[in-house]
Amino acid sequence: MSKHSYFYRNGLSIVFLSLFIVTLAAQALTGWKEHNKDLSEAHIPILSLLAYLGTGHFISATFENFQSEFLQMSLYVVLTIHLRQQGSAESKKLEGKDEVDRDPKPEKDAPWAVRKGGWILKVYSYSLSLVFFLLFFISWGLHLYGSWIDHNVQQEIHHQSRESIVQFLSEPTFWFETFQNWQSEFLSVASIVILTIYFRQKGSPESKPVDASDVETGK
Repeated sequence: MSKHSYFYRNGLSIVFLSLFIVTLAAQALTGWKEHNKDLSEAHIPILSLLAYLGTGHFISATFENFQSEFLQMSLYVVLTIHLRQQGSAESKKLEGKDEVDRDPKPEKDAPWAVRKGGWILKVYSYSLSLVFFLLFFISWGLHLYGSWIDHNVQQEIHHQSRESIVQFLSEPTFWFETFQNWQSEFLSVASIVILTIYFRQKGSPESKPVDASDVETGK
């Protein structure tokens, strides 16, 4: 039996998932009120909170953020395999192999896929990036769907004709929503890569030791 409590062993995921649930609920509540305000001003019947969760307004706003986060993480996982940044805590060392480069060994405590070997091990060896890319494409598709539905609601509010999803893709609205999220994610990754060269946070695994030199690369 572990000497540590369940929260101690899983505190990081618990706290972040809790923050996610609270902020998603806050987004839903405030988005519902905002959307109903727009409907009311257009003399369209307002929606219940449950009905709002199925609208393009909510779906688009939610997955617009999800897809950029998953794109950020998938690219970060893949690009850090080969690319380096001297002095950054987020980079592998400039010379030699890191622990993550070692060949997997089918030992007793290794994951099932490692002990199984073959193509299963091959897929498992790249499963983190594959899952992140899959989540990105799913989120991107749902963002597109939600944004299209919401766009047509706005078209009706302004007494304009509905548009097909192909027509919607040819307009700047969806792409503006997409690129404004992508650029912020790329900036955040660049920031942590560069700032960890010069700044420290004692006790954080995302920082180099406080007394490490600026040119020292890796954790």
